[in-house]
Amino acid sequence: MPNFPSLWKPIRIGSTEAGNRVALAPMTRISATEEGLATERMASYYAAYARGGFGLLITEGIYPDTAYSQGYLFQPGIATGEQADSWTKVVDGVHSAGAVIFAQLMHAGAQSQGNRFRDSTIGPSAVAPKGMQLGFYRGEGPFPVPSEITPGQMEDVRKGFAMAALRAKEAGFDGIEIHGANGYLIDQFLTDYLNRRTDSYGGSPENRVRFAAEVCEAVRAAVGPEMTVGIRISQAKVSDNDHKWSGGAEEARIIFSTLGSTGIDFIHTTEYRAAAPAFGDSGESLAALARRHSGLPVIANGNLDAPEAAARLLEQGTADVVALGKAALANRNWPSRVRANLALDELDGSIFTPLADVKDWELEMPA
Repeated sequence: MPNFPSLWKPIRIGSTEAGNRVALAPMTRISATEEGLATERMASYYAAYARGGFGLLITEGIYPDTAYSQGYLFQPGIATGEQADSWTKVVDGVHSAGAVIFAQLMHAGAQSQGNRFRDSTIGPSAVAPKGMQLGFYRGEGPFPVPSEITPGQMEDVRKGFAMAALRAKEAGFDGIEIHGANGYLIDQFLTDYLNRRTDSYGGSPENRVRFAAEVCEAVRAAVGPEMTVGIRISQAKVSDNDHKWSGGAEEARIIFSTLGSTGIDFIHTTEYRAAAPAFGDSGESLAALARRHSGLPVIANGNLDAPEAAARLLEQGTADVVALGKAALANRNWPSRVRANLALDELDGSIFTPLADVKDWELEMPA
């Protein structure tokens, strides 16, 4: 049986050297303390993936400020020095196991369903996200209508991302991933039906991507060239799985070329199926469009559970790294098993209930 050699080639992304092309995708786990501190249990959770052979780990979304960014109760933060210090045990455990780790910084915006600092939300416009909050993550009922974010609040958000990135750098993280996907604040600016602004941040795709680009530039300037910085982008959202950019491939060109010019080091695309056409029944995938128009390395996520599918994406030049979510939950040692030609376990649905908290599992390593 083949062991898919394209998965095991080392790669350099920005200033970061990863030992292989298999990454742990960011997944909301809400297992921090109520105060947003990373716990020993979280350190054990991430270290297990590093021991299991994942070359790069990307954390769950971490809120960057003590205003409107928190999206879930018991979500970890990096908005204070104490929160940053709590992440050092996570980072040290991952490094000790031979992997590298990026902190994903996330501002929930209008899609927040639990914030201990504020009772209200903000978004690009006073438009509520579609759908209902997830009981899965302690939410209930429809999303409230947010207040339209002001220019001053937008500056606070940019500064919040930059300061959080500096704290992550001090905590020892190898890189930063800005969460610009899945319906959170930056993605809300990209989304035509949520962004009805008439200023320079609304209307055309060039305007709607402006805020994302400014956050990228702010983080890049804050941490300097010696720390890797990237952004995660999607079309679908937590609250709207079927959303597609109305401008199709041309809108993708504008978004990815703009982001590629900000000085960041990678783009991470996530779709339901990473290899599927981004628009309609034919054409390039979102990952391929990101790679072509940004000129940056691309991490691709979405139904790449099978080693054949993951390796094919790399071999075709569609992406440079594959990120696994559900497959990683089912097999915390997915890379080690695949490399040793061992069978993979099926996903146990109980992992997700009643809350997406970290579970205690025995890690079975190949001999």
